[in-house]
Amino acid sequence: MKPQDIHSVIAVLREEYKTWQTPAVTIVAQCNGSPFKVLISCIISLRTKDDVTAQASARIFARAETPEEMVLLSVEEISGLIYPAGFYRTKAAQIAVLSQELVGKYHGIVPDSIDELLRFKGVGRKTANLVVTLGFGKPGICVDTHVHRICNRLGYISTKTPDDTEKVLRNVLPAEYWIEINDLLVAFGQNHCHPVSPRCSTCRVADICGRIGVTVSR
Repeated sequence: MKPQDIHSVIAVLREEYKTWQTPAVTIVAQCNGSPFKVLISCIISLRTKDDVTAQASARIFARAETPEEMVLLSVEEISGLIYPAGFYRTKAAQIAVLSQELVGKYHGIVPDSIDELLRFKGVGRKTANLVVTLGFGKPGICVDTHVHRICNRLGYISTKTPDDTEKVLRNVLPAEYWIEINDLLVAFGQNHCHPVSPRCSTCRVADICGRIGVTVSR
């Protein structure tokens, strides 16, 4: 894939995106989701299927929509609300501590910078970038397993880790695509460009995709 082909890829994925299921955290952000809600949904979503994330987010936000309300819940209550999200007990403890820190140190306001968000235990670059982009509408590139895999599969970049992918994309990806790249590639990865046996035969960008690492496809 040539670097300039990214414009064609984005154009196609924007069209296809309309037919795919929107990622759960994005739905939270679109439904008048505050940065706090985006942050909590991000935590719930780690190693958890989207439908479970959506349901767990809805349950917990029905009880607590702000850090001030969240600190009134016990870890056990939070655990019950986000179950069966992956590692729900660990996440419940993290949400409780994070909410306490937001109330005690930040006056209940979620920071809008990646560096500041990374100060919270359990918040990595993926979550921090997603909060900054979806919660605040500020420039950032959220790289999860789908973004990392697909950018390398296309042959757009060549990196070993998601963190490396973010660094490289900040240098090569046009700024106009920074915020939406995660949504587009997550939906693409979940619905079409699967980790194993992607649907190459019906893919509209197959002619420009490098298919790096693809040994079996449909």
